[in-house]
Amino acid sequence: MGSSRSSILCFLMLCASFLVPTSCHSYSHGALFIFGDSFYDAGNNIYLNTSNTSLAKLNIFPYGETYFKHPTGRVSDAEFAKLPLIPPYLQPGNHQFTNGVNFASGGAGALVENNQGPIMGLKTQLRNFKNMEKQLRKKLGASEIKTLLSTAVYMFSIGSNDYLVPFITNSTLLQSYSKKEYVKMVIGNITTVIQEIYKIGGRKFGLSKLIPLGCFPFSRAQKLSSTALLEALKELKKSQLKGYTYSIFDAYTAATAIFNNPSKYGFEEVKMACCGSGPLRGSLLACGLKVYQLCDNVSQYFFFDELHPTEKANYQFAKLMWDGSPKIVKPYNLKTLFKK
Repeated sequence: MGSSRSSILCFLMLCASFLVPTSCHSYSHGALFIFGDSFYDAGNNIYLNTSNTSLAKLNIFPYGETYFKHPTGRVSDAEFAKLPLIPPYLQPGNHQFTNGVNFASGGAGALVENNQGPIMGLKTQLRNFKNMEKQLRKKLGASEIKTLLSTAVYMFSIGSNDYLVPFITNSTLLQSYSKKEYVKMVIGNITTVIQEIYKIGGRKFGLSKLIPLGCFPFSRAQKLSSTALLEALKELKKSQLKGYTYSIFDAYTAATAIFNNPSKYGFEEVKMACCGSGPLRGSLLACGLKVYQLCDNVSQYFFFDELHPTEKANYQFAKLMWDGSPKIVKPYNLKTLFKK
């Protein structure tokens, strides 16, 4: 068992592989470059020099048990691994970047202030992307790198920690700004990174609204964030960025639909986590690290731990992201985005 946001990525890679025949010298199939937090982290944090295992490293049981049968450092598992997994950037010996790279780091935030410990925040991930691009440019040449970057899809899952970390650390950051101002800062950092990648050659971006994280004070700001992100992406489209296009998945609405009618989507439990301790097994950073409880049948649960959905939940999300209707993923689903 284990949570499985990475299964979304593997499923999307599998689907994308069927769209266009590939060859050794063709990048028309589209590489996949991944940025974000623990929802997309493929193991980068296990290579970071940190003793804060409770926050940064999750190469512990029971994470990784569903697919890999052992801990891998992924908060998320991969079910649809019929293609080589996109490797974490920090993985030793990882120099094959032409199919994509995963820069995500568990605990990362869009704001520097919310990056607790030596994790790789969004700005660091951008810096790593630029370093990778320079390596590829030397290896492939200007023409091939231009094609690779322009046909690639850039996936982002970032922002949850920007609303969670100030709350759990009793930071005064949220008190220093109005909710609207704070959201503007978070979204501004995300769109700045998108614009930087665009300048280097990226054109196609896939993002997701945040899933509901409960009734804490930060949840209202989180709702504002979902609306602000969509508007920011629309504004970038209007700003004469030639060739820029995007897909945004409404994970908030998709998750709310499941919460309101669990049995319709095959779930029995949408409040309690499968793994954890405390009320509803919802204590932060408890799964695998403290005295914790583990459910018998993870497929009945929406949440694996206090934050991360189960593999089953994310399979459903992945399907919606890939070929969902404009009601849930707009203006294009990812299947269309990969083809464009």
